[in-house]
Amino acid sequence: MAKKSKRNSGPKPGSNRAAKLEQRRAEREAASSSVTRPFEGLAAECDLVALREFVPSALVELPLATPVEGRTLIAATVLPGAVAALVRNEGDDVVAYVGLQLAAPGSDPAADLGAAIEWARTAEPGTSLQSAGADADTPRLQDLLVADAVPSITVHQDFNWWIPEGVEVAADVAHTVSHANDAIMPSARLSGDGLVGAWWVDAGEKAHLRWVRPEDEDALMVALSRVHAAGGLNLGEGSRFAGSFRTHGLLVPVFDLDPEKHPDEWIAPTLEFGARLDDALADDTPLTAAERRSRDGLRGRQVTLR
Repeated sequence: MAKKSKRNSGPKPGSNRAAKLEQRRAEREAASSSVTRPFEGLAAECDLVALREFVPSALVELPLATPVEGRTLIAATVLPGAVAALVRNEGDDVVAYVGLQLAAPGSDPAADLGAAIEWARTAEPGTSLQSAGADADTPRLQDLLVADAVPSITVHQDFNWWIPEGVEVAADVAHTVSHANDAIMPSARLSGDGLVGAWWVDAGEKAHLRWVRPEDEDALMVALSRVHAAGGLNLGEGSRFAGSFRTHGLLVPVFDLDPEKHPDEWIAPTLEFGARLDDALADDTPLTAAERRSRDGLRGRQVTLR
């Protein structure tokens, strides 16, 4: 007598394996609903937060732990229509894109990206994914990337990369790209030894530096208070501390800057400020009265994005 096939039988209801699978799903659902630092554990955490929240146009090649054979996978700030992913031919290459800024985001950006990457591994060129649709079984970004790898980021001053080179598009598509280009604000990622997550943007009348910091929010606020009380909460001439905002579990100090200066002119002052901040972070003495007043004032100028 032939053996009964076990294919697609799955775990029996009430079995120990079924209970473990259900527990794992419940744990993933609970983590997804309560996640505060979606990109925690990745060396690129600060830049991923910036790319998702306020950088207009940039691309980053993701360091996958298991590369996709025959195609390149790239994360983009935003894709046409703010879709979750798309795959297309670019010359002789197949390139898969996953979006960071989505029209319909889920509760966990790392799970959104995990779902988009899994789809993009095998999707046919010329197709797109409107919504990630992550669930409790979806691998998160941390499950798919080389955690300690720092990816290369390419910043664009337009959205012309939406259209592959040599491809002629319809007039309405060209109009969409032109409209997006008209609305973009010039941006740059400051680069320097140990400088991560610092982004410059020209907003017109003034420029800004937004520095996504990896430290615990409370510890960073205490350090900023110490620096402020000592008169060092600035980037030198032509700068002013504007406040801070919280997003994805991280604190982002913001400075108003002289827009006439080139972004690279702010690298040295930012590194100098970073050194003052590091010294303050290493100080574990109780706050003085002046530092407590500074902390209260800084907290009053803090907002939360999400």
